[in-house]
Amino acid sequence: MASFRVPVLRHVISGAAPYLRATQRRWAQVHDVRFLATQQSDRVLEKYREKLARKAQEEGLRDINELKEAYKDKIQHLKKKASIPLPIPNAPTASSIASSPFPPPPPAPQIPAEKLPSSTPGIKTLSSYLDLEKTKALPQKELEAIWRLRHINDAQSLCAVIPIDVYRTLEATAKKHPHFILPLPKEGRGAEIHLLQWTFPAENAVTVLFTHLAEFKLRGEFSQPHTTITHHLELAEDKGVVLLQGQVVEGRGVSVDEAKWLVMCLQKFYGFGGDKSERKRLLELFGKGDPAFKIEDLVEEAEKIV
Repeated sequence: MASFRVPVLRHVISGAAPYLRATQRRWAQVHDVRFLATQQSDRVLEKYREKLARKAQEEGLRDINELKEAYKDKIQHLKKKASIPLPIPNAPTASSIASSPFPPPPPAPQIPAEKLPSSTPGIKTLSSYLDLEKTKALPQKELEAIWRLRHINDAQSLCAVIPIDVYRTLEATAKKHPHFILPLPKEGRGAEIHLLQWTFPAENAVTVLFTHLAEFKLRGEFSQPHTTITHHLELAEDKGVVLLQGQVVEGRGVSVDEAKWLVMCLQKFYGFGGDKSERKRLLELFGKGDPAFKIEDLVEEAEKIV
C-alpha cells in the first residue's frame, strides 16, 4: 500500500486473516492443480464408497468400477443437466494451459469504449447502489463512508474507494495484460493458483473475474468464477475516485479473506507496487507465453506483499 502513499484498498483488505498477511516462506510450495482437482474427486468417491459398493452388489456387478461403467452414459447426461454455467468472456482456451499452470495466449482485441453500450445485462451500474446526483454533492470522506455502509451487511461482499490516478495505472496495465495468475496461500497446504481476467463490459464498468485454475483446466471457458469485482467509473470525473464492488460466491472454495488477498495481489502486480521492474517482467513474460516465466518467481514476489 505504501507504494501508492495511500491505503488504496484498505477497506478490502482490513481484517484479513493473519496467515494471509504474513510473508513467511512456509506456503511457498505450490501444489499441482491437477492433483488438487483429483484429490477433491477422490474425497467424494470415498464418502460414498460403501453405498456405491452396495449398489453394485444389488445390480449383480463385481465392484464400483463396473458400476461406473454401466452408468457412464447416465452420469454424463446428468452432469450436463446439473448446471448451465456462464462462460468467461474472451477466456484463454483450456488446451493452452492444460499441460502447465501458465500462461494463456494473447487475448482477443478489446472493443473500443465508444462502441460499447452504456450498460450491459448482468452488470449493475453504480446507480443500482447510490443516488448519483446526491452523491456528487458529498465530500469525498462522506462518499467513502456511505460506500462502506452500503456493503456492511453483506458478509460476502468486498468494497473499496480507489483514487483515479491509481486506477488509471491499473487499467492501463490491464489492457496490456488482461490475463494473469496469482498464488493463494493455504495454511499448511502450500498455495493454490488462481486465474484472473479483466473484462471491459460497459463504458463505466470494468470487471475482474477470479477462477480456480484447477477448475479452468477442467471446464475451460465455462468455468465458474468464485469472485467478481467491478470498478465503477461514473464518479471518476466529478469526485476523482473509482468505486470498487465485489462479491465472493459462497461454497466455491475461497473465503472472503482469501478473496481480499487476491484483490490485494492484483493491485500490487497491476499497479507495480514494490519491485516494479520484477512485477512488470512477470506480467510481460506471462502475457507472451515466455518459458522464462516461473511459478517460483511469482510466488517469491507474492510473498513480499504485506
